Amino acid sequence: MNELRVPDLFDLEPFPAALRSVWAPWRNETVARAPQIRIDLSETDQAFDIKADIPGVKKEDIDVRVDGNQVTISAEVKQDHEEEKDGRVLHSERHYGYASRSFQLSSDVDQAAADARYDNGVLRLKLPKKAQSASKRLAVS
Repeated sequence: MNELRVPDLFDLEPFPAALRSVWAPWRNETVARAPQIRIDLSETDQAFDIKADIPGVKKEDIDVRVDGNQVTISAEVKQDHEEEKDGRVLHSERHYGYASRSFQLSSDVDQAAADARYDNGVLRLKLPKKAQSASKRLAVS
């Protein structure tokens, strides 16, 4: 007895599993990969500590912006264009592009005391929390 199989119209993968390995090399070559920024975020009572992996980027090409509790990290990866006189480039996996990450923290950041350091592809941010003003009860007269 033959089984009738109805194709799933909402399937994101158009090819069955048997053909995926055949099409994989050609499919992956055409996809341009943008640089990625991966972060680790930790919090203490006084500050937020952020580690962001941004390999292959120069310190001058990193932009960090803090606005209240909103943090934006962006970076531009540039590929050096070297011309070879004796030969030709057959394959290159180096890339260039722009990456950005934005996220909100649970409290505002004291921007005057914030610190950013970049070493060996890792951006480290120390973002002290802004002191919260205590609420005051007003007497109604």
